[in-house]
Amino acid sequence: MNTHVKIAQDKVTSEPADLSRRSFLVGSAAAGLALGYSAVPGLLGADRALAAASNFDPSVWYSIAPDGIVTVTCGKADMGQHIASTMAQIVAEELGSSWKDMRVQLASNDPKFNDPVLGAQITGGSWSTMMNFDAMSRAGAAGQIALTEAAAASMGVPASELVVRESTITHPKSKKTMSFADIVKSGKITKTFTPDELKAIKLKTADQYTMIGVSVPQLDIPSKTNGTAKYGIDVMLPGMLYGRVVTPPVRFGATVKAVDDSAAKKVPGFVKAVTLDDKTGSTTGWVVAVANTYTNAVKAADALKITYDGGPNAKLSSQSLLDEAKRLQALDDSGLFFVKDGDTAAAFGTAAKVMEAEYTTSINIHAPLEPMNATAQLQGDIWHIYSGNQFATRSGAIAAGAAGVDPKFVVMHQMWLGGGFGRRLDADMMVPAVQAAKAVGKPVKVIYSRENDMTMDYSRPLTFQKVKAGLDADGNLIALNHDVVSAWPTQRWGIPDFLTPSVDKKGGLDGFTVNGADFFYSVPNHNVRAIKNEMAHNATPSGQLRSVAPGWTFWAVESMIDELANAAGKDPAQYRIALLDGKGKNDGGAQRLRNTLLAAMGMAGYGTKQLPKGEGMGVACVSSQERATASWTACVAHVAVAPSGEVKVKKLTVATDVGTQVHPDNIRAQVEGAALWGLSLALYEKATLKDGGIEQTNYDTYTPLRMSQMPEVAVNVIANGEKATGVGEPAVTVIAPAIGNAIFNACGARIRSLPITAEAVKANMKA
Repeated sequence: MNTHVKIAQDKVTSEPADLSRRSFLVGSAAAGLALGYSAVPGLLGADRALAAASNFDPSVWYSIAPDGIVTVTCGKADMGQHIASTMAQIVAEELGSSWKDMRVQLASNDPKFNDPVLGAQITGGSWSTMMNFDAMSRAGAAGQIALTEAAAASMGVPASELVVRESTITHPKSKKTMSFADIVKSGKITKTFTPDELKAIKLKTADQYTMIGVSVPQLDIPSKTNGTAKYGIDVMLPGMLYGRVVTPPVRFGATVKAVDDSAAKKVPGFVKAVTLDDKTGSTTGWVVAVANTYTNAVKAADALKITYDGGPNAKLSSQSLLDEAKRLQALDDSGLFFVKDGDTAAAFGTAAKVMEAEYTTSINIHAPLEPMNATAQLQGDIWHIYSGNQFATRSGAIAAGAAGVDPKFVVMHQMWLGGGFGRRLDADMMVPAVQAAKAVGKPVKVIYSRENDMTMDYSRPLTFQKVKAGLDADGNLIALNHDVVSAWPTQRWGIPDFLTPSVDKKGGLDGFTVNGADFFYSVPNHNVRAIKNEMAHNATPSGQLRSVAPGWTFWAVESMIDELANAAGKDPAQYRIALLDGKGKNDGGAQRLRNTLLAAMGMAGYGTKQLPKGEGMGVACVSSQERATASWTACVAHVAVAPSGEVKVKKLTVATDVGTQVHPDNIRAQVEGAALWGLSLALYEKATLKDGGIEQTNYDTYTPLRMSQMPEVAVNVIANGEKATGVGEPAVTVIAPAIGNAIFNACGARIRSLPITAEAVKANMKA
């Protein structure tokens, strides 16, 4: 991040929702062409934009106005996790500003936000806080230094004698004071920083924090509760039309053969039926009905008679994908190696006991409350896209591809997200909006129906895993082979840098399908093979759903560890503790994971309670999301199993090591929410493919966790001053295996497929 002093061209507003007032220059091909982020009716704060040449911009990520208001620009998608407020809190800690002076806004795809330190504008993997903490801290610290030096010059005192607190700089000896507003209005701030100088700034230590670790009021809550915060679905543009998509009965690969719009033409306000020609490969076989109102667009879409060619995937089913996965796993030359330590073949040859197990997970759907939507408008040569998205860098390219223009001619207006969970990493909703707007020559807003949203979701892929483990005569784990077969969502993005080089140097694999299988247990001989299921990859284009690969890899790993402990006649928790010895590459990480497991056990009273018949506790501990960006999380699940096989989760006890906690209440909420999401995936959620299409179309057939199914959730947050880790996803991954292991301890049923059903439990109960 190159922090510098420059003159701002926009006035900071009370709580702006996007950068619609900003402008920037597009590339050499259009040198001198300003892409106008003009005021747009309906966008929060846009109609209040006034020039304010005297703002102080210490960094591209925040600005201080002459009235002392500090507006932090968040380059991450805010979908209810309050990441914008978190970024502001990190800045405020080092800047020394008062929380009452802080405001937030969301970044656009302006090239200036492609920060060389923070990287692409992508929100996922529980990366946001951990990957932004240092840079945003340094930005805040640089601002304080610049303000302090300017104040010192004005007061005629040494900067070292000044104290910064609550947006005020004070000289205790002379009792002189200047507010941030006074300093900005003076126009005397001259300090600049090179990247090397930024790196050299000495930041506060954890014991010096006054803002970090405090549950301050979230800055986005007022606008979200009074209705002024604008989501993608709220966008209104002058002359705007509405588009309703008609999606084919096949998830991917269908083509439109003919469209009969004779009945649609009888609908008042109907404008046109647009058949998509999507060169980006995001959609196939889609038609958009465009009309003057949303209601009329829906009526027109329903009236269209469309003839399809179902394409190559029209006869596929979930069973087809599973059968293909099993076939691929059985081939010795399938896939690429993610982990290849020691010699597993030799170790299996000397093992006292060898165990094998197969684990499966079903297709899962994101189903955020706000369905996918986008509004597209062409102004001159510039496309303006209004939508909430988690990957502005890629989304802009998708919109450009749909329009047939260079990405530099696309301006992305980031909106608040009504849920994302990974779904809005994809930008398919922009394709019909852009192509419909192009076809009719007016702005078009497209809103997916719930049925569109579910049947065309970029789902969590169906997975098949086979684990083979070898124990020595003392029950110690000496070898483990783990094959993971799935679609490869990240490869579908076509971004080579997002692929992981295989350890056998035979190519790039989708590491986001096997992360977690490279655990922190010490196993001398360990292989992990990532195998792409091409059939699933094509038939059910998959995406990243909250927790990504660890949502299925830890299901297999933590279930198998329990099976091994049982075979060795050892307590599963103690068996894990022995494996978390921190040897070799596992140094540091294993100890932190061990501590979280011990914390969860202690809080739950694991091993200290005599439980009634039919009840059991189970444990699991994980290092989600990726090994390099791990958050250490453990769970003890307490379940009761009825003779019918019905499972009732009585309590989930989750411990998580977050290093440095920025906002304690928000962390607790994130962990609780993640745990409940994990419970929902474990017991209730399942989508199925039939004749190439997703069968579930609404919440009546795709059934996430209901309020009546809520268990008690206890959370233990471990904050030890280490680097901040992510909290949005890790707890998702630990729940299913903990529940599965608890079920075994309650009734002897070993379950290896998600979601866990009463039928499966009853069928596997011990007499």
